[in-house]
Amino acid sequence: MTRVVVAGLGDSGLLTAIQLVRADRDLELVGISSKPALVSGQELGIRLARPDDWRRDYLVGFDRYRRLQGLRVVHGSLTGLDPDTKTVAVNRPDGTSYDEPYDVLVVSTGVSNGFWRRPGLETADEVEQGLYAAHERLASASTIAVVGGGAAAVSSAHNLARALPDAQVGLWFPGERALPTHHGKVWAHVGDALAELGVEVHPGHRAVVPDGFDLDEITAGPVAWSTGQEPAEADAVLWAIGRVRPNTDWLPASVLDEHGFVAVGRDLRVPGLPGVWAVGDVAATDPLRSSARNRADKLLARNIVADLAGKPLKDFRFAKRRWGSVVGVQPEGVDIYLPSGQRLRFPGWTARVVMQDLIARRVIYGGIRKP
Repeated sequence: MTRVVVAGLGDSGLLTAIQLVRADRDLELVGISSKPALVSGQELGIRLARPDDWRRDYLVGFDRYRRLQGLRVVHGSLTGLDPDTKTVAVNRPDGTSYDEPYDVLVVSTGVSNGFWRRPGLETADEVEQGLYAAHERLASASTIAVVGGGAAAVSSAHNLARALPDAQVGLWFPGERALPTHHGKVWAHVGDALAELGVEVHPGHRAVVPDGFDLDEITAGPVAWSTGQEPAEADAVLWAIGRVRPNTDWLPASVLDEHGFVAVGRDLRVPGLPGVWAVGDVAATDPLRSSARNRADKLLARNIVADLAGKPLKDFRFAKRRWGSVVGVQPEGVDIYLPSGQRLRFPGWTARVVMQDLIARRVIYGGIRKP
């Protein structure tokens, strides 16, 4: 029996494991996760503004996934890879360590990006405490500065303004518009929605980040700008400037690109390491690392099974623009933006029943048990 180890059970690793269970029941599947459950990196804005809603959909115990019954989950952090012995080194929460052998290895350890995406070992209590501490910190602020122009920053500004109407929320970013990797039509629509919520939008502001400054915390102002404007004062500053760091310290430098991401071919194999594949934010598939958001898990599972059978592999086709929801599900529904900028609106009940319960939980994840 072929042992497949999925290193990292975030969004991409979890979906890949589910697809492998679906693809071939003769595989022995092992998943290694530094978290005791899926702690999704999605929907930062909802996580900060409505933690109970986020917890329901994006903090899910592995035992609740019906399709993971054939997966042995190891709670531990990865500290090394030995390609000669085909093992990965794992540290357990109790301080002990061991080597996990593999025939096939899927690297899906993701990236670090602020307090909401950290690689370290955490218990269930620590995850819960971090979730609500961030919300309480922002809820106690009268003025909130969100620094960054990507989807995480825009979503945070939008959702915080809705959830905290008594707070003044500002969004500060360096370009002429936010969401620079989306179609221009997306920012035109989302920017109008921010204005309706009273969010102060400040383009052309590039923040000064002092050496050694901890971007992984919610801080207080002032925020200085290298673009010449006066510093901005705020009770709470959320840094979402996109300084992602790949979680690849445990991998040989020879398999990484110049930025520390895992170099992969179009078929998602890691050159020079037989049996090793990579997917998700950690994989340098394209400038947007879009295998994390374009269902590359299905292609990867298919390619692994095909490779074991000696069959041809397929290439991953990446998107040139980001797409999907920007601000997440709202009480009145959700907007999904296509790469062309076209907006699809799903009203309130369909967003919950059709998108979350039917498409996500049943179709994509193969069924999730109630807690």
